[in-house]
Amino acid sequence: MGSTGWILVYTRTPVPHNYPMDLASSVHFAYSRDGTNFTALNRNYGILFALAAIDANNVIHARGLKQPYIFATADGQYGIVAVKTNIDGSCDQESKGQVVLWLSRDLIKFEPQLLVDLQQDAHVDQIVCQYNYNTGKYEFVWRDVKGNCYRNTMADLKDQGSILPAAPVSDWPGGWFERFDHEAHGVSVPEGAVPGNAIAVDPVLLDRIQAKWSPLQNVAVEVPEVVYAKSEQDVQAVKAKAIYSDGSTAIKPIQWETSSIDFSQPGSCVITGTVMQEKYEFPLAVGYADPVILRWKGSYYFVSTNDNLNNIGIFVRKGKRVLDCFAPGANEYLILDRDERRGLIQTFWAPEFHICGGQLYLFFAVSGHHWGPQCHVMRLREGGEITDPDSWDDPIRVVKQDGTFLCETGITLDMTYFEVDQTAYVAWSERYRIGHPDDSGSMLYIATVDPWQPWRLTSEPVLLSRPLFGWENIEGTINNEGPYALVTGHKVYLAYSGGAANGYSYAVGLLSIEKGKDLLDPVNWYKSPTPVLSFYSVEGEYGPGHNAFYVNEHSDVMITYHAEPTMRGSKRCSAIRRVHFDLDGEPRFDLSAEDDLHRELAVVTTKVVVRPD
Repeated sequence: MGSTGWILVYTRTPVPHNYPMDLASSVHFAYSRDGTNFTALNRNYGILFALAAIDANNVIHARGLKQPYIFATADGQYGIVAVKTNIDGSCDQESKGQVVLWLSRDLIKFEPQLLVDLQQDAHVDQIVCQYNYNTGKYEFVWRDVKGNCYRNTMADLKDQGSILPAAPVSDWPGGWFERFDHEAHGVSVPEGAVPGNAIAVDPVLLDRIQAKWSPLQNVAVEVPEVVYAKSEQDVQAVKAKAIYSDGSTAIKPIQWETSSIDFSQPGSCVITGTVMQEKYEFPLAVGYADPVILRWKGSYYFVSTNDNLNNIGIFVRKGKRVLDCFAPGANEYLILDRDERRGLIQTFWAPEFHICGGQLYLFFAVSGHHWGPQCHVMRLREGGEITDPDSWDDPIRVVKQDGTFLCETGITLDMTYFEVDQTAYVAWSERYRIGHPDDSGSMLYIATVDPWQPWRLTSEPVLLSRPLFGWENIEGTINNEGPYALVTGHKVYLAYSGGAANGYSYAVGLLSIEKGKDLLDPVNWYKSPTPVLSFYSVEGEYGPGHNAFYVNEHSDVMITYHAEPTMRGSKRCSAIRRVHFDLDGEPRFDLSAEDDLHRELAVVTTKVVVRPD
């Protein structure tokens, strides 16, 4: 290997109860500047996961991967091919004679997963692929589980009809078909890595790949060298620009020490200031899951699922600052209690505040005597107080266009509301036959809604996402839930959660769509194959998920979510941190407080020149 940049693809050896096969049997990335020492990307967590199989009864069956191989395409992109397996590593009957293929221009975003039919009735054990510039075709060389070797040629990776039947070859060829033998070449690889192969990449592209798949860190803080001021307010208005390892920035307020300045006289002096950071220690509130913060009429309100009371009742906290909601002894107001008469008995789940048609509503799920949560909405009466239970109308169960209930035979939960280009939408989670062998798994749906009657859909429900990736469908949990929208100037992001809702593997995924596209067409959405927040993201936070967003008084987007302080046996706890927008304007949810603002960079100085009127 030369001095250029390198990307290694690999799977990992599973670690029971810490990094299970559902995660280990995915494609991981590592990078190297010298071709000898490889550093894991994405914190050594998987990046590409095999899509699950869906049987005739609509039941999802998780799948894994082995033997990934990366190669360059004829048009300057990259392909990654791998063998699809059952989650225990055994042969997948459905994928017999087929391999999985991804295409990507930058190894950051990936086109939808493809299956390549090698036209041979044999289980694939190992595969490599390269483009042959002499023939103008891609060559797949592979070995089946019995040791037989074959070669296919394919003119166009996106055209299954361009592949020719498999031709037997006498033995595994050498040259560029050789796989990566790190032990033979003295190469260091990430912990637990089962290497596939490595490929040379342009150093500029490698910089971008490293920045996108590595944790961000605050590396500098800039303030103006000179500030011209007439008053205290002029100085305090000066803010800091925090700079991060990918080149992105964030603006932060500063508390300046101005006692030495006489604003009535011309002059100058050097002053210091402390860069301010809205920081929340974890765990913030023990036993409070699915947390939501609302900024409303000069106060902040906190609502969540209350695990401490077996999810019975909806409680609200109020404060002038967000931290007031979490102060010791903070008052809790019960705004909706268990009520036999109204059929509000159990599973008071995932309450969310939303402003619809200029009025405040609470979206939540609840069950009657028979377990089975369903989405409900209740309105705050005109002039009412959020903390007063008598200020709320009776809950209304969500209905479809024709007035029938959203779901008659399954469960619905985690409904959220958002508006894009003057159109109102709801998204929610739906599941059928939970706990039975033909369990559908929880799925995300989307529909338009009447903002003046947000309990009534105005379109047919559209299936948006199912838990088909290994991190969503892990250790027996089949889960897509907790959607919440983040609408920016150009895109709509829909964060959601997958994996075990009460376990360390719970994680946040991300769907995104460009504004102007039809939100009700699933094809228009990009579903990241990789979770954007997992138990690998921030040390000491396990099972992060079921998030929401709010904007603070400094115009920072903040994410609320729950996590657990230990890997096993602890309660779900509320957490808050700032959402950072990276160099591409994409949201990052994994920036710890320490990485958001390096403590050694928090003290700044500037020269103030006083110019009184």
